[in-house]
Order: sequence, then structure tokens, then C-alpha cells
Amino acid sequence: MSIVSPRAGFLPMPMLVLLLLLATTPFWLARLGLYQYLALEVMVWMLFALGYNLMLGTTGLPSFGHGAFFGTGAYAFGLLQQRVLANVWFDLFGAIVIAAALGAIVGACIAHKRGIYFALLTIAFGQVVWFVAVKWHSVTGGEDGLQNIARPLLPLGFATVNLRSNEALFYFCFALFAIAVIVLWRLVHSPFGRVLAAIRQNEVRAAFVGYDVWLYKWLVITIASAFAGLAGAMFALAQQSAYPNVMSLHSSGFVVMMVLIGGGLVSFWGPAIGALFFILARDVLGAATETWLLWYGLLFVVMVLWQPEGIAGLWQAAARRRNVAARAAAARGLNSSGSAPAQGVPAIGNEALHGPL
Repeated sequence: MSIVSPRAGFLPMPMLVLLLLLATTPFWLARLGLYQYLALEVMVWMLFALGYNLMLGTTGLPSFGHGAFFGTGAYAFGLLQQRVLANVWFDLFGAIVIAAALGAIVGACIAHKRGIYFALLTIAFGQVVWFVAVKWHSVTGGEDGLQNIARPLLPLGFATVNLRSNEALFYFCFALFAIAVIVLWRLVHSPFGRVLAAIRQNEVRAAFVGYDVWLYKWLVITIASAFAGLAGAMFALAQQSAYPNVMSLHSSGFVVMMVLIGGGLVSFWGPAIGALFFILARDVLGAATETWLLWYGLLFVVMVLWQPEGIAGLWQAAARRRNVAARAAAARGLNSSGSAPAQGVPAIGNEALHGPL
């Protein structure tokens, strides 16, 4: 099932609900006994997962080294701030460009591959970037990471905002998140996104009808890397540091699990659901046991075996059952009154309800 809908509004209701919930977290999160940084962390991982799903869910490209671009954005933001210019806009833009450039280089090397060979190459490139981050002590700080990344003043032209305030930082990151989600939504539901969906369905057929499959795959890798770089820069700004562990293979696996558990293969919003579920499961299970990742992994296995469409797939299946039940009830009502079905309302028979007899 494709996540690309032929009819997509500019600001769909799920997006408005998500943005409203995130924007109001400073007013109700503390009343639930949760800390404000949790909302910021969820937002960063949502952005990372939504950008990654441009590859996995939309185009069908399985990447298991995507954490390399997330970490590259984090390190680029910190290094640009400390060694070039301490300006938030410059550092953010630089982080996005550097992560996208790395993605373009990697994409040029692997875009001609597909399936398991593509996935293995993403692991290899991801491990190379992680190894460089660990060993290049003079630049990255090695295993200790890049420390003392500041939260500088945010120049807006008409005013200056101090990002040292957690609330100011949250709303700044929220604004970036909202813009990024709108861009991703429009990208997925554009003609470009429909070509990506065609490549996912059948790469050979997409090439046969005239699309340059290599170019589209290279572009989507580069774009997804840019969004990962933005998420990494926001993460570095929030944590005031950058560490190589976000580039590791297991961190790259986390975003894959978020997308699959959330239902990114069938819904644009699946990665956001999966990121929220992952962070909450980490905190809830982590408070109960140190082996929370074991239980989360078992849950992931059960979900993949029992409901491969994820949480969003469960919701869609329930909605379909409700629609079928409503149409069946309407058909029974029309039959009992002796009237023919209204124009535009198809009659529901046993085959429609239960499949071919």
C-alpha cells in the first residue's frame, strides 16, 4: 500500500492536531509528571523519522546507516559554531548543507543498487562515518564527543531571542519542525513523490516508462540526509553537545524501528507515531527495568509478525471495518424500506463484505 494519496490538503487535520499538541506541551506536560525536554526530544526524533521515511516508506530504500547523517548534522552545527561563526542561522544552514553533501556523495555510490545490496552499503558507509567520528580526536573529540555547544542569541531582525531559555528553545525548534513537516508533506504528495512511489512499487517498470531511476534515488537520499542533518543540529542545540553514538548502527536501527512500528510503510504519519511510542516506551520501560530495550525488541518482533503495517495500519484497518459496517447498515436499511440504493451509494453484497465466495 502506498502512503501517497491522490488528494492531499496543504494542512491536513492530522498535521494540525500534531502541531497543536506539540505547541501546547509547555502548558500540560508538567501536570502529567513529565519534563519539558521530553517534548523537544520527541519532536527531534519525529523529524528524523519522517525524513528517513522519505527513503523507506515512500521510495522503498532500506537504509541502516542513516544515523550517520543525523550525527553529521550535530557535529557540523557544533564545529561551525565553535570554529567558524557563532550564528544560529548560519550554523543550522551549514549543518543541513554538509549533511546533504555527505548524502549526495553516499547516494552517488549506492543509488544504482537495490534490495539487500543497497542496505548493506548503507551500513558500510554509516560505520565509516561513525569510525571517523570516534578516531578523529582533534576535530570531533573522539568518544568524549564535542562539548560546550552554546545556545547563542537568535537574531530575528526585529528582536533577539535568548535560546538559553528552555521554553524559547522549544518554540524555536517547534517552528523549524512545523516548516519541515509541511515541506515533507508537500514533497511526498507532489509529482516528485508519486515518482518515488512508482519506484517503490516497481523500479524496473518506472525506468521502462522513462524515469531516470538513479537520479530520483540519488535525490531522495540527498533530501532525506538534509532533513536528518536538520534534526541532528536541533539535537546538538538541545543537548549542547554531539556524540558519536548517535551515528552507531544501533542508533540507526532505532529510527528503522520507529518507522516500522509506527506504520511508516502505509501512512505518512507512521514515523511520528513510532517516534512518540519509542520515546515513551523507553521512559516507561526504562523506569521499570534496565533491560527495557530487550522488551521493546520483543514488542517490535511481535508487531512485525502480527501487524506489519504498524500502529497506523491498525488504525486504518479499524477505519475500514467501520466504513464497511456503516455501508452494510445503510444497505440493510434501504432493502428493508423496499427502496433502491441512492445514486452514488453502491449496494453492498456478500462479496464486498467477505470477499469472493
